[in-house]
Amino acid sequence: MKQGSKLRAVLGNLDTIVASVVLALLIILTFAGVIFRYVLGAPFTWLEEVQTSCMVWIVFAAAGAAFRAGNQVAIEMIVDLMPKKMQKIAEIFISVVVVVVLAYLFYQSIGFINIFVQSGRSTPMLKIPYAFIYGIAPVSYVLMIVSYFYALVKGVKSEAKEALEV
Repeated sequence: MKQGSKLRAVLGNLDTIVASVVLALLIILTFAGVIFRYVLGAPFTWLEEVQTSCMVWIVFAAAGAAFRAGNQVAIEMIVDLMPKKMQKIAEIFISVVVVVVLAYLFYQSIGFINIFVQSGRSTPMLKIPYAFIYGIAPVSYVLMIVSYFYALVKGVKSEAKEALEV
């Protein structure tokens, strides 16, 4: 594999890599937390803050990858029952709704994060700025839109549709 294609592969899957690393960190810390609490009798008082932050990052980091792979939640049964012409119209309508909703969420997340930046709010124990914890949201919304169009252009089908075609 060439250097340029390796770099492209890493950048194209950066969201998945971030979600995977944070998930591994969450599992390790949770396991260590159980050992320290129940075996050594010395619980991590800060563990809940880190676990909550990890969950936020995992969900938002993996969301774009779900769109790219066709694994987002979708109810396709009704659209599949429509005539072909109506299916195309429904797919266009759904695409417009998806992009409008994601754009709205992006816009709202900027305001949400701005409140945390202005207030300087952070977690009680570790003082992790909430702006950092939720700062992944607007990035994720942009990646979701890009991944959604990538999946449309590449013709990515949901796993349920692929299973039916086999």
